[in-house]
Amino acid sequence: MESRSDNFKWFGEGFDGFPKILPDDCVQYALYIIDANLSDFDVRQQLRTIQTAANALCKTLLNEFIWQRDSFDLELVQQDGRSFLQGQTNFGDSVEDEWLVVYLLRELSRKFRHSWIRVFDSDGEFLLIEAADALPKWLNPDVAENRVWINDGKLLIIPKLPKPKKARPEALNLDNASTFIQDRKDNLLHSPTIDSEAFYRLQKYPAQIKASLHHAMITIPRKLAYVLHEDAAYISPAVEAFYLRDPISLRSLQSHQPSTLFFDPKDFVTVSVKFTKVGYAQLKGQDFQTPPAWAAYFPRDPETRIHPGSEMGMKVTCGFEMLLSDPQNVDKKPVREMKLLLEDLDAGEERLPSDDEILKWDRIQDDESWLDIDFSDFDKELSGRATLDQLGQGTGFGDKTAHENLRKMVARFEKFVNEDDGAAEDADFLDDTDNDDTSNSSGKTGSDSSGGEEVDKEVEFDEDRFASMMRDMMGLPAATTPDNAQRPESKVDSGLPVQGGNGSIDEEKEIRGVMDEIEDELRQAGALSLDPLSEEKVAIQEVLSPSTAAARASSATTVSNSPRSSEASPDEGCSAGDAELNVDLDRVRELLRGFSVTS
Repeated sequence: MESRSDNFKWFGEGFDGFPKILPDDCVQYALYIIDANLSDFDVRQQLRTIQTAANALCKTLLNEFIWQRDSFDLELVQQDGRSFLQGQTNFGDSVEDEWLVVYLLRELSRKFRHSWIRVFDSDGEFLLIEAADALPKWLNPDVAENRVWINDGKLLIIPKLPKPKKARPEALNLDNASTFIQDRKDNLLHSPTIDSEAFYRLQKYPAQIKASLHHAMITIPRKLAYVLHEDAAYISPAVEAFYLRDPISLRSLQSHQPSTLFFDPKDFVTVSVKFTKVGYAQLKGQDFQTPPAWAAYFPRDPETRIHPGSEMGMKVTCGFEMLLSDPQNVDKKPVREMKLLLEDLDAGEERLPSDDEILKWDRIQDDESWLDIDFSDFDKELSGRATLDQLGQGTGFGDKTAHENLRKMVARFEKFVNEDDGAAEDADFLDDTDNDDTSNSSGKTGSDSSGGEEVDKEVEFDEDRFASMMRDMMGLPAATTPDNAQRPESKVDSGLPVQGGNGSIDEEKEIRGVMDEIEDELRQAGALSLDPLSEEKVAIQEVLSPSTAAARASSATTVSNSPRSSEASPDEGCSAGDAELNVDLDRVRELLRGFSVTS
């Protein structure tokens, strides 16, 4: 959290060590006895009592539970002259393990009302994150450390101290927080709304403890079945070893001699193995090529179907093999215990179970439908069309809690999208961008704007501007006005040869030739098409003066007899006086956009 780094002191400033950062996927918790009338000896006695009660609670609720990685554990420690219970649990990919820790701590706080508990993870005060919608505005991550406590099953918050109106709340250290709780306990903030939001996920406990496990019948070597029967919790580190495998850990499986393995792929038995749901899903979703030592039992051809129980058994066995053979796992407690069991078997001190004994073991096969997602049901959940009967029967996507979470999430998103005012306030950066674009394109029309967003907008078609641009491009004289205005005496410098005497007629012929060339180019590009039934006006004719249009009509016969017209298509051979030129407006818009960019 930021407040920890803010108090950091460098060398020469009273350096007291580098700040400790909680690893990812870890939850840390501490339990204190805050009572000025108790000596440290009395506090330690009460802490030991709570520690014993915590162990008993775990045995009662978690007798058959399997943790994804680390278990719940409270140790008695003394730091800065203060004795308290402290623990840290790495929950890996199973977030449910983190909430199970919160549930156990809350139950302890109800049983021992004089205990005060803090719990946080790498995100900080994650209980406040759950209750973010119900928190006061001043309570942010910068000042939340040491302010949030669990006592008697309630979430209590140390309020901000009286300060000037503009002063910002300050972060509290543990001593200040303990002093406030001890002297001003009645001033602690408590809100039922915050409680319900922060502890919302605990509503499904303790039933969720059993619901988070999955049993499956798999085929594994008899030796491995013996190990798992001794302690079913060994499955979690093996699944993790398989899921996080790397080339180094896979070396042990590359041997072609099965006798070199801890679990020789022979003497198979089918037993029921208990997994966490997260671990089972991790195994189920992994594609794994059959190792060489297993090739004789499972073909390596990917098209050959393998029995699901046998394939899952191969993955589990390979996970145990990688776990025990990887040197980095030598000091792990489960690895040491399993190697001792295997040594006892090799020494003859223990024997493998017989088939009759294995038949007496639990043979549980849970339904795997929770792995399947019906996307139609998922869509109904998002749209709120799932019925209460579906939720009660479990036929919808997820459970009732998941349904409510999805509905809440979608409702908030829809509110953000549908409320124009709120969207504008929450997306100020878009307004800034729009303002910049507007300022850059001020004084330009829609067709002139060079902003990137104008590409997607419909281009405005300005006929007068188009006619002017065509005249400039072809070197035509300015258009005449409707009031019988005469053609200017001075010709526009078009670069075309102008003949004297009959210059007007010769000029129109030259213009007509240029127009024919342009028409051919536009027709080849697909911008123009001749359609006798079209009622649209010819854009090219709009840029010509009436005399030029008349000249075009009078020279239609000459043009039709030219070599170019003799090679034209039947549509092009139509009389210019009978057929109108059809303009592809979309193509013209593209041309205009190109002109506006280059202008």
